[in-house]
Amino acid sequence: MCGIIGIVAHSAVNQAIYDGLAVLQHRGQDAAGIITCEGGRLHLRKNNGLVRDVFHTRHMLRLYGNMGIGHVRYPTAGCESSAEAQPFYVNSPYGISLAHNGNLTNSDKLKQELFQEDLRQINTDSDSEILLNVFAHELQQQGKLKMDIDDVFKAVAGVHKRCKGAYAAVAMITGYGVVAFRDPFGIRPLVFGKQETPQGTNYMMASESVALDALGYELVRDVAPGEAVFITLDGQLHTRQCADNPSVMPCIFEYVYLARPDSIIDEVSVYKARLRMGEKLADKIHRIRPDHDIDVVIPIPDTSRTSALQLAYKLGLKYREGFIKNRYIGRTFIMPGQQQRKKSVRQKLNAIDLEFNGKNVLLVDDSIVRGTTSSQIIEMARDAGANKVYFASAAPPVRYPNVYGIDMPNTDELIAHGRTEEEVCKEIGADWLLYQDMEDLVDAVRKGSAAINGFDDSVFTGNYITGDIDKNYLDVLQSARSDAAKNERRENDDEVIDLYNSA
Repeated sequence: MCGIIGIVAHSAVNQAIYDGLAVLQHRGQDAAGIITCEGGRLHLRKNNGLVRDVFHTRHMLRLYGNMGIGHVRYPTAGCESSAEAQPFYVNSPYGISLAHNGNLTNSDKLKQELFQEDLRQINTDSDSEILLNVFAHELQQQGKLKMDIDDVFKAVAGVHKRCKGAYAAVAMITGYGVVAFRDPFGIRPLVFGKQETPQGTNYMMASESVALDALGYELVRDVAPGEAVFITLDGQLHTRQCADNPSVMPCIFEYVYLARPDSIIDEVSVYKARLRMGEKLADKIHRIRPDHDIDVVIPIPDTSRTSALQLAYKLGLKYREGFIKNRYIGRTFIMPGQQQRKKSVRQKLNAIDLEFNGKNVLLVDDSIVRGTTSSQIIEMARDAGANKVYFASAAPPVRYPNVYGIDMPNTDELIAHGRTEEEVCKEIGADWLLYQDMEDLVDAVRKGSAAINGFDDSVFTGNYITGDIDKNYLDVLQSARSDAAKNERRENDDEVIDLYNSA
């Protein structure tokens, strides 16, 4: 899960990209980067940290140019080195920079091909650098001193033929423009919009529509699965379908947790999808516990608020904000290290005792991943005086790892893997546990768009839509994602000074 932005405008883009990345900060809190183009010269700044910490005034003043791309990252299975902050750059051909959201599932094979056949060297463990070099090689294969629009689209078509997995990307070609493209399943989101100015039309691509809204851009539409959208340096828009058999199958977890509620993804309002999730949960409670004794519904902030509010409304129950959140603590499920995750929950939330004391409370969360947060929050509710603590998840049980760009834990760290719902309930310490049914979740999201053919729901079902995931792949991924492996990589990173950090 990362956030990407690309802008081609008739004035300087540095501040706009910065502001857009700040809006997309929820998609990645580990690193940030911006690269801009002024004539034939590139200006890059990237490093580990939040947007506000990576870019200071002295950096912003040096990011010249009317064209640029930006990225916010959170680490997946690869290293968490500052060298892997994006965008990445490759000199040949033309000078190409790229920012990527997703994960290539055949990256090892591609890396070998790039070295042995394409004669390209990969300098990091990031699959984004692999994606960049595949795109660069496919563009170079056109064999032209000066490229044209068709060459760009042919290169994207070549990427689709070689790369498997999830990728939404923006690539800036020095002196030519910015191209945005999305994998043939459209697993990760990508939209584009425009802004009319006295100088002409500005164009922007971003992971979520909320970034366009914040910068005053009008949403044109989603970049279709398999499609490429190319904005030339003079502000001309060109689009083309570059995949043979595209299908709209976005990641359903975007709607559950990852995306902001004020975003629209594949024509579906995330906010309305979450309202419908709450309605479905209320219907399930009516169906299986019509004689419930719930006194109050309390959301676990922030993502579950929308679902919890609609659930309470439909059940005719009180809705109360029982937890106050410290907004300076990051999302706990993506934090590195179990000890840090455990510590951060108590730092992040504080219970308001009067909303719990002597009451039967229904806590609502967007999902349950490790169960670390859920169990501690239930304990906090009991400490605040709750009589009974019930727990509802707006999503089904998370039982399988994600391979398409979300750093879901190993299967043995997923609390629902290999356990029944009753066993999970006991593990987290709830008096009763309610999960969303898979069919209800699909209906809640799909109702917003007739264009959606299906979903990547692999974290719930174990069905990986790209068709190339086997046990061996998952075993290797599990080894790379273990907390021990991540800690070792952090220690090793302290010993290396990398070229990419010099900006």
